Amino acid sequence: AGPAATGWSGERAVVRLSEAQADAQTRLPTGSSELDRVLGGGLVPGSVVLLGGDPGIGKSTLLLQTLGRLAGTSPVLYASGEESAAQVAARARRLQLGETDLPLLIDARLEAILDAAADCRVLVVDSIQTLFSEAVASAAGSVAQVRECAARLTRLAKTQGISVLIAGHVTKEGALAGPRVLEHIVDTVLYFEGDSASQYRIVRAYKNRFGSVNELGVFAMTEGGLKEVTNPSAIFLTRHARPVAGSVTMATLEGTRPLLLEVQALVESSPLGNPRRLTLGMDGSRLAMLLAVLHRHAGVALFDQDVYVNLVGGLKVTETATDLPVLLAALSSLRNRPLPVDLLSFGEVGLAGEVRPVRGGQERLGEAAKLGFRTAVVGKLNAPRKPIPGLRVLALEHLDGLGEVFAQLVE
Repeated sequence: AGPAATGWSGERAVVRLSEAQADAQTRLPTGSSELDRVLGGGLVPGSVVLLGGDPGIGKSTLLLQTLGRLAGTSPVLYASGEESAAQVAARARRLQLGETDLPLLIDARLEAILDAAADCRVLVVDSIQTLFSEAVASAAGSVAQVRECAARLTRLAKTQGISVLIAGHVTKEGALAGPRVLEHIVDTVLYFEGDSASQYRIVRAYKNRFGSVNELGVFAMTEGGLKEVTNPSAIFLTRHARPVAGSVTMATLEGTRPLLLEVQALVESSPLGNPRRLTLGMDGSRLAMLLAVLHRHAGVALFDQDVYVNLVGGLKVTETATDLPVLLAALSSLRNRPLPVDLLSFGEVGLAGEVRPVRGGQERLGEAAKLGFRTAVVGKLNAPRKPIPGLRVLALEHLDGLGEVFAQLVE
């Protein structure tokens, strides 16, 4: 077929990878170190960021605060399709942004937003489910409307070099409402995590074309809006006045930031034929696997016990470094023997009973020593080559040595 049939004429666009130039990304700081951490250093011109979360979690608050900080130095626009100007102004006064010269557009029509955002550098759309395009004959929030609006906003960002931040609703299952193409088409997907009744909020990246997806930002919701939490370990870590059975401190690594949090386990005789296995903050099926490994390789039977595990603070941890502290906490609760309050643990446990190393072991141990921990139980390959001042490290290679290590800790 000729050019008329294919709709294309001109030079070929194929280039060699060796000849392509990777331009350095010039980022725009948002004024929030926690948000910049999650984004990978700030907003990239021409990028589209999708922020999802439960109703009332703080999406609009975070976006309005971010735009309020940028309004003095960059041309910005806040487009709201679900709130009136009076409602946005009331929130701005609560966030102490009432004197900010922030351009505000109250309109759900996509075409009006595209026209108004032609000269801005940062655009906030709150929210994508309330927008509608006059070119699509369906209701706002439908699959066709969400797909069309997201595609045209992305085209605006790429052609004009505008950073677009989009708020998105979530379903009852916690996924972003609308088609999955909404997540595929944008550059970055952020989720707000945490209970709306709790003070603390966590922003985590699930997709990021311009940075790591392992970083997270921690905020505290106050009367004056979201405040950054610069030392997250202080809120996730509970220091008991005296040793408590079933409690162990673990070190998790979120991106480049080590976090310490408390793992609590409660083991109780079960009146049921099928004992309960309940978890908060970790995968429940992994707990069942760990208890089976504990029985086979350490000789500790919990098949007639209810086992409850809680990661204090509401943080969800998916990495396998929770394995060893969970087993230590369960053993402590079963025997009703408290472990030392200055004890830290992390390590992955395999089905053969081996304790595997996890990444960033030195960073985790360094954070523990800095916060005053004196003993650490880790996998043998995570043991430091050089002694860490003030920190005794007990290296465990296999679960058949768990009983001996436990005896050293409680003696």
